[in-house]
Amino acid sequence: MVAFIGRQEMVWIATADGRGECDRSFRAGPPGFIQVLDDRTLRYPEYRGNGVMASLGNILENPHVGMVFLDFDQERIGLHVNGTARIAEAGEPNGVRPRVEHWVEVRVQEAYVHCRKHLPHLVRVDGNGRAWGSDDARTKGADYFGASCEPRSWSSR
Repeated sequence: MVAFIGRQEMVWIATADGRGECDRSFRAGPPGFIQVLDDRTLRYPEYRGNGVMASLGNILENPHVGMVFLDFDQERIGLHVNGTARIAEAGEPNGVRPRVEHWVEVRVQEAYVHCRKHLPHLVRVDGNGRAWGSDDARTKGADYFGASCEPRSWSSR
């Protein structure tokens, strides 16, 4: 499972607020962007995104998270990881773009396979030209649907 997570370039993260209202978000990055710290702890980076901060806001109210890793193009298998999360500061900027604003550390409570029975086989395409790390709203499609809103504070103060 550790090696599988280390090869993944995407994950879906499910959270819920204090009332149980659910959200799921997609995260992506180069292989290894989800880090396995030990046999019971993962962490993933939070970058500046669309400003909604639903995942971070939910984690502050309810630390339970679910993660689904799906490998569509090679192994056609998946992994579910459930646990409790906490938000950690990213530390000093290191000049790398995009800059990690926070880390989310997940204490793993359970992990189990997602069978390949219904996973489609997708073909990887060349990602050249992708605006990875852009903060330009138009480039990253932040207001694609024209529904922008004021950013929410994620801080628990």
